[in-house]
Amino acid sequence: MKTLFIGGIKSGKSRLAEAYILEQASADKPYYLATNEVFDDEMQARIRVHQQRREDLFATIEEPVKLLEALQKCRGPVLVECVSMWLNNQLYHQIPEADILQELEAVLQLTCDMVLVHNEVGLSVIADNRLARQFVDLSGKAAQLMGQHCDQVFFCSAGLKMKMK
Repeated sequence: MKTLFIGGIKSGKSRLAEAYILEQASADKPYYLATNEVFDDEMQARIRVHQQRREDLFATIEEPVKLLEALQKCRGPVLVECVSMWLNNQLYHQIPEADILQELEAVLQLTCDMVLVHNEVGLSVIADNRLARQFVDLSGKAAQLMGQHCDQVFFCSAGLKMKMK
């Protein structure tokens, strides 16, 4: 079963996705695949909040770039937090868009139960710089791909989830 939690920044999607996978998981701890790279103090503070919230409820794997490789090692349900940061990291490391989408497609073909978290960034104005527009476009393509392959999709806003699929 593949499930997508998508919403704006600070919409509650991470907390909702964590609660969802914990409800769905059997006796084993689900995996938590963290994709953030730490570039500054503010990002480190955000990461700390997530670490404190999940305590020891998950088996944590940190992998900012090689998503498919990391997921292939998981032998149980896994929460990917978050696809948006993974896309950001891919662009930062200058991975071509076709390769990024191909890897995401391969991830979505894996047989493990997976909960994906993704920022909806396409509800705003068109960005004023090329890199931001590239990220928004790639993010939208990734969201459509995940929406197509996931069994369930929840849109999150104001700490609430609405089932889309």
